[in-house]
Amino acid sequence: MAQKKQILLNAFNMNSVGHINHGLWTHPRDQSHRYKTLDYWTSLAQTLERGLFDGVLLADIIGVYDVYQGSADLTVRESIQLPINDPLLLVSAMAAVTKHLGFGVTVNVNSEAPYLFARRMSTLDHLTDGRIGWNIVTGYLDSAARALGEDAQAEHDSRYDRADEYLEVLYKLWEGSWDDDAILLDKANRVFADPNKVRPMEHDGRYYRSNGYHLSEPSRQRTPVLYQAGTSGRGRQFAARHAECVFITGSDKSSARTAARALRQEAVDAGRRAEDIKILVGVTVVTGATTGEAKDKHAEYLRYANPEAGLAHFSAGTGIDFSKYDLDEEIVYGTSNAIQSQTQLAKQRGWTKRQLLGELAIGGRYPTIVGNGSQVADELASWIEEGEIDGFNLARTVVPESYEDFVEHVVPAVQDRGIYKTTYQEGSLRQKIFRDGDKVPDRHHAASYRAARDR
Repeated sequence: MAQKKQILLNAFNMNSVGHINHGLWTHPRDQSHRYKTLDYWTSLAQTLERGLFDGVLLADIIGVYDVYQGSADLTVRESIQLPINDPLLLVSAMAAVTKHLGFGVTVNVNSEAPYLFARRMSTLDHLTDGRIGWNIVTGYLDSAARALGEDAQAEHDSRYDRADEYLEVLYKLWEGSWDDDAILLDKANRVFADPNKVRPMEHDGRYYRSNGYHLSEPSRQRTPVLYQAGTSGRGRQFAARHAECVFITGSDKSSARTAARALRQEAVDAGRRAEDIKILVGVTVVTGATTGEAKDKHAEYLRYANPEAGLAHFSAGTGIDFSKYDLDEEIVYGTSNAIQSQTQLAKQRGWTKRQLLGELAIGGRYPTIVGNGSQVADELASWIEEGEIDGFNLARTVVPESYEDFVEHVVPAVQDRGIYKTTYQEGSLRQKIFRDGDKVPDRHHAASYRAARDR
């Protein structure tokens, strides 16, 4: 009998009060205001590892959502991803209380020189023993560009051009600067590392110029697991070259299947294998011991959620100020310099403001699954099969109970169906996901930057 596909599962979170499902910070049981305390995060990490989650994916933005109503007022009042703290600083604490949980951290390529970023990620790969991943983003907020000293975001496709070169610099550092056997740790002969096996990286490109040794010795994975969200034409091209896990917007299983097939085909066209890319969809799950309990909890959450806050978030993603439109007025969805996939989806559906608010009933626009553990498990299995995807980013609602409920009710149900692991495999994050070693495979573009003797 063929082995059933095992669901990959990330907890989708942010070092902030509000993340995807907005307004739920007002729920009396919600503890998201404690995001600035270490025990909030270490407790979450332990819950996720108890549920055998593959990882926690920490989103991030630079800038604020100020498109809706032409201001950040609603963003501030409803804590729509503001305030927001640095996601990378959470990893060491969460890694210290877990053994297997992976960590995907979001960092914008425009926020830091690649030479310094390479060291930060190598450091985290060392400290987690190979459990670190990087969610590559190119930015989409003009407020972020202004905060960083620019007038506005660069044109959409050119941001990917810059990101391509950013990755080239990183690959030279992570893969090529140190040989695998450079570290000798020979105390008797006073040779910590062999100078013949360490070399500087040189890069003189359109966007970046750098010359120097990678500051970190080789870590377990060298290049972290590479995550990316983006299903525009240019986004798919970037994913085919670099990404290992891709997050897609799947409003339904049919659109997820279409996007998944296109991504895998582009990977094959780029000389990789279809299975070299794992595809994940964002979902919101409200569950309980019984169907009635789950429905009651969902109804309760809806009373605290704020669809308008979700609309402000969506405005930032599309670059459209929906506050200017009446509820049933036709919305002009032009070419976006923000997140093209969001604009394309709204345009295809012909969504009005009223329809958008309906889509955002729980404050976010991910598909929402409500039911007992068995019902949720069946629906997740259906997404895997019909949507041709590999797993999910589980958005939070009321924390910590939304993750605790999932672990208690859904995890046993998917395990019973043979579509979710019952124990962790040993190894790095990449090994756990792909079962093909700690480092990027030879067919990945990063491998071309390895020293000749290591290939």
